Amino acid sequence: MNKAAALTPDTLPAPVMAGRDFLSNLDMSPAELRAVLDTAHSMKRGEWRGVKPLAGLSIALVFEKASLRTRTTFDVGMYQLGGHAITLSNTEIGLGTRERVSDVARNLERWVDAVMGRVYLQQTLNELAQHATIPVINGLSDMLHPAQLLADYQTIEDEFGTDLRGRRVVYIGDGNNLANSHIHMAILTGAQVTIVTPVGYEPNAGVLMDAVKHGTDITLTHDLSAIAGADVLYTDVWISMGQEAEADIRRRAFRGYQVTPEMLDTLAPHGIFLHCLPAHYGEETVPEATEHPKSRVFDQAENRLHAQKALMYHVMGAMTPRW
Repeated sequence: MNKAAALTPDTLPAPVMAGRDFLSNLDMSPAELRAVLDTAHSMKRGEWRGVKPLAGLSIALVFEKASLRTRTTFDVGMYQLGGHAITLSNTEIGLGTRERVSDVARNLERWVDAVMGRVYLQQTLNELAQHATIPVINGLSDMLHPAQLLADYQTIEDEFGTDLRGRRVVYIGDGNNLANSHIHMAILTGAQVTIVTPVGYEPNAGVLMDAVKHGTDITLTHDLSAIAGADVLYTDVWISMGQEAEADIRRRAFRGYQVTPEMLDTLAPHGIFLHCLPAHYGEETVPEATEHPKSRVFDQAENRLHAQKALMYHVMGAMTPRW
């Protein structure tokens, strides 16, 4: 990825997802994903510095779940693009309790130009998108975490280049929203994705069917030896927010699935380790792994800013400010 000349308002790429919802990575075509990731790489190289394509636009950041990376990167990213972000906690909104989700959608569409939601249920995002005439972006749900995967694959491309066909991406741990979104990214990129989980914690059956419909082979296994020789090893917490009552059961089920430095030594010589954070050290990994020479965990966290800026530009960049 060679450095190009700095962009100007007249040389910006055309937004490829103008006005559309982003609830799943499959809301993009492979070509649209390529455009978003190319923009993210360009932003990281500093070629957009000083360009304010979202000036006069605003986004509502709706949080049912606590956040460090999602809140900071969407807020700072919108500022850097010239727009404004307003953060709304569930204490203020009460999605589905204080107010119907459909009413929240119909209110927000009168004031802001897009909504990002970090919520418990995918259905909440689907309902926001159904009733709002403005774009809705999935910042996390129980089913999917597509914005995270944009940053993840930017990080993988930083290491291996943009042609990921045949690259072995191994996800170890809970078959949760991250595992589901990795399957969707395999459909879009051609990466060879393997999901290593304990029995009973496999990814969503509907998401696996998405892979079947697209002719994408996903390897599901409980065998930890599948990690050997991988280009990318990825893990996530065993106990997500809202699953605290299952903590003891999950810790027993996932015993042996902890990513350690010794496990990283079995990767390909060029292999890397990723974790979306926050890490529950002593459970799915240890500090010695996130600080290992093969770790790209904090580069991955940085790329949340670049990837989400690119996403917001491609969704909102064609909009005319209301004011």
